[in-house]
Amino acid sequence: MATKLLFSLIFGCVTGLLGSSAQECGRPPMKEDRIVGGQDASDGAWPWQVDIQNSNEHICGGSLITTDWVLSAAHCFPNPSDLNTYIIYIGRHQLDGLNLQQSTHHLRRIVIPPDYQDPNEGKDIALLQLSNPVKWSDYIHPVCLPTPGTLFPAGMNCYVTGWGNIREDVPLPGIGTLQEVQVPIISQSSCQEMYNTSPDPSEQVNILDDMICAGYQEGGKDSCQGDSGGPLVCQMVNGTWVQAGVVSFGLGCAKQNKPGVYTRLTSYTDFIQSTIPEVQLFGGAGRCLAPALLVSCLCTFLLLILT
Repeated sequence: MATKLLFSLIFGCVTGLLGSSAQECGRPPMKEDRIVGGQDASDGAWPWQVDIQNSNEHICGGSLITTDWVLSAAHCFPNPSDLNTYIIYIGRHQLDGLNLQQSTHHLRRIVIPPDYQDPNEGKDIALLQLSNPVKWSDYIHPVCLPTPGTLFPAGMNCYVTGWGNIREDVPLPGIGTLQEVQVPIISQSSCQEMYNTSPDPSEQVNILDDMICAGYQEGGKDSCQGDSGGPLVCQMVNGTWVQAGVVSFGLGCAKQNKPGVYTRLTSYTDFIQSTIPEVQLFGGAGRCLAPALLVSCLCTFLLLILT
């Protein structure tokens, strides 16, 4: 009887893991271990990447965070009540190519901070509720979001992805394959110092507490126009990809002493959770609050008791 019970529990644990793994955030099923200065991303490498179009034209990026919510930037939506002109593509790899894995959606709601004014003043974040939920697949998968205590230290190598310009005023050519580029996190103080080097007062930017910078002091690699709203993601020690920031603004693209500035997501946990209670958060130190991990922990506990 004990052996039969043990087998049933193990079988239940395995099936539970298999059933929940498709929902575990930050684990791209297809990924193995422009954006300026980047390269073509492989199909399925960043399954949370979203293409936001307005009047059939690409305007911004975004990231899938639940079955029916997308994260983007507030400045992409100058009129949040105007929902009819936006189309959201998820699972897309090429702007002008054949995308057999993509899912197409309209918007039900756009939520931005009520006191948002301008990217340079912070609060550049938007939550988009889809008109119908997505179905998880190898090409459509959510990214994890950080808790307030998740650390993204200076020098940590992260990735930014998008379909934006490959140089200032130079659009992505050809069929428009999704671009990826690796950029290190820059501390708030160093980023502020870089922007203060300009003698032109119009180019001096205040790096606020709800902003995070990434890039190179010498320039050369950066996000650019059209990448706005897209994700800056970092791989944690347990292999989980967690979104550190949302592409917000910069002065030009990939210029010296002008790294990309992103909305710091650790500053917006309350805002996100108050709107989307079911969102998955990564708690740091290898703790990802995802269904598969919870099932795994429970299974281990049961097995220890029985043995």
